[in-house]
Amino acid sequence: MLREEDVMPDEGDMQSLVVRLRTIEQERDAWRTRCDGLTGERDEEREAARRLRGSGSYRLGRGLVTLARDPLRLMRRMRRVPVAPRRKTVKRPLQARLYVAIGLDLDRLREFTQTVRRRVLVEPDHRAVILTDNPEFSLLRRSALILEYLPDRATWERHRPDHPWDVVLSERLSRLFTEHDAAGVVFVDPDRPPTLPEMLDTTPPGRTSLQQS
Repeated sequence: MLREEDVMPDEGDMQSLVVRLRTIEQERDAWRTRCDGLTGERDEEREAARRLRGSGSYRLGRGLVTLARDPLRLMRRMRRVPVAPRRKTVKRPLQARLYVAIGLDLDRLREFTQTVRRRVLVEPDHRAVILTDNPEFSLLRRSALILEYLPDRATWERHRPDHPWDVVLSERLSRLFTEHDAAGVVFVDPDRPPTLPEMLDTTPPGRTSLQQS
């Protein structure tokens, strides 16, 4: 006959399964957040391009530039003579910057994501990727930013004391750098997240040392 201890799983195995399940759910939410953010950015760019192409100023400016560069080409176009299409230049996507927002509650995280969103709208020189340990980050998926999740230190050490949280953070940052082709990382002070003027004035262009916290 089977004994009860032969059927029931070990407590440690159960904890590992729970951690694995939560990690899969968190990664699923992170991918959904990333897709929603990219979709929102794509729709905004399409709408802006549509409005620009439909404006009279754009058509007038394009005609003047064409006339200055190639008067004969403009005359051929007016006569409806087909012109060989020019080769389109491929625009390279902006490099990403990682914002490590560890230890922020939901209100501060929401305020910070809004600040970052305004920052990239005012000066669109990078794509923002925010790494947070707040499990409610999925509520902010409409921010049109890329949100990545890492379990907080206490939760991780409770379920995986054999694997230091600092090592997990370093590994995750390394992977995010590769996935998003990042050019820099900024560590956010959980007690005083930066304001928009501070981010515009002090955000460094290069990678910040991982020794900072």
